[in-house]
Amino acid sequence: MSVAGFEDIVAGPLSQYLTLSAKIGGDVAQHAELVRSAFGSQLQYVTLATQIAQPAQPKQAELLKPTSTQISAIQDFREKHRSSPFFNHLSAISESIPALGWVCVEKTPGPYVKEMNDAGQFYTNRVLKEWKEKDVTHVEWARAWVQTLTELQAYIRQYHTTGLVWSGKGAAPAGGAPPPPPPGGLPPPPPMLDLSALKLDSAGDDRSALFAQINQGADITKGLKKVTGDMQTHKNPSLRTGPAPFKSPAQSGGSKAVAAPPAAQAKAPVFERDGKKWIIEYQKNNTGLLVENAEMNNVVYVFRCEGSTLTVKGKVNNIVFDSCKKCSLLFDSVVASVEFVNCQSVQMQVLGSVPTVSIDKTDGCQMYLSKDSLGVEIVNSKSSEMNILLPDDSGDYTELALPEQYKTTIAGKTLKTVCVDSLG
Repeated sequence: MSVAGFEDIVAGPLSQYLTLSAKIGGDVAQHAELVRSAFGSQLQYVTLATQIAQPAQPKQAELLKPTSTQISAIQDFREKHRSSPFFNHLSAISESIPALGWVCVEKTPGPYVKEMNDAGQFYTNRVLKEWKEKDVTHVEWARAWVQTLTELQAYIRQYHTTGLVWSGKGAAPAGGAPPPPPPGGLPPPPPMLDLSALKLDSAGDDRSALFAQINQGADITKGLKKVTGDMQTHKNPSLRTGPAPFKSPAQSGGSKAVAAPPAAQAKAPVFERDGKKWIIEYQKNNTGLLVENAEMNNVVYVFRCEGSTLTVKGKVNNIVFDSCKKCSLLFDSVVASVEFVNCQSVQMQVLGSVPTVSIDKTDGCQMYLSKDSLGVEIVNSKSSEMNILLPDDSGDYTELALPEQYKTTIAGKTLKTVCVDSLG
């Protein structure tokens, strides 16, 4: 399942990124081929982790060499093409590709990928700003890459929450790291099994009889028993009764039911700074959360908080609310964006400027804007009950609702989608 989950990323957003890169062409297409090889090397490494037990650190470094080599090649390509017209594209990838190093991170590989994704968003936002009026291909390209790392983080949270899981029992292969993937793309699928080369012992194996039955063609139905009217369940409701549902056995006394399992223990609240990242987790009913003395390259990540208020003083790069409920955010300014993911009943107020607000899978989001932030771009998906409050000269706010309902019509070979105002 771990390997299949990674293959879904390769076949999904990464494939879209590669296709759009080839469409853009030039340096972006060449750079994308290096990214393709890097993900191919990581797929081999993840697959290997399901086959062998965790090796010693020196051996792990040896097995990781193909991936690290590709990461270095991706970053070197950017440095050698600083005069490229697509320098922002190259920088967006180069700044965030170290996310593939999550396999070496213990305890918090998911947040590490998020931090790398945020590091690249400074340049993806530049791509969006430069190309949104020129060519939508570049806009989709930037979103496909951000989505690739976003799904990588979700994959890690599902399969490798506290670090890469070595689930195999074999020994590490001798001779070093597996061979790197071919330049053209990911490793080819294994060859098809040659059934003609198999030697079956028909005396002790029923498979030959099975093949003989299959080869009967239309005659295979002659042995079936006819279903009469009294055997049909839609005519005889009494036949629909299935087995009784499972019931837990009673205790020896017969008078007491089996005790329910204890509830999961609440996790301790976290408020700490780790390098460029402020990590705030599991805070409950804490209205005094304060981030100060922050820098422009800092990221604030808030996870699973409830009934709390966070104030961010100064200008930071990015603020993320993930799986929070009934929380509030007050901040001065951000360089890149403010994001709400999987949240319920949240609100934010900006005193300075914010270029982008992203809302994903969130129900209930109130956004109080300042006069300096009226140029904000709001990107929302799978969300509801979103309201924007615009300031006026009297100091009051005018409330506007973001549309949640759309109407799509067919115009030739394209689709035309417009917002539908609620009439209720």
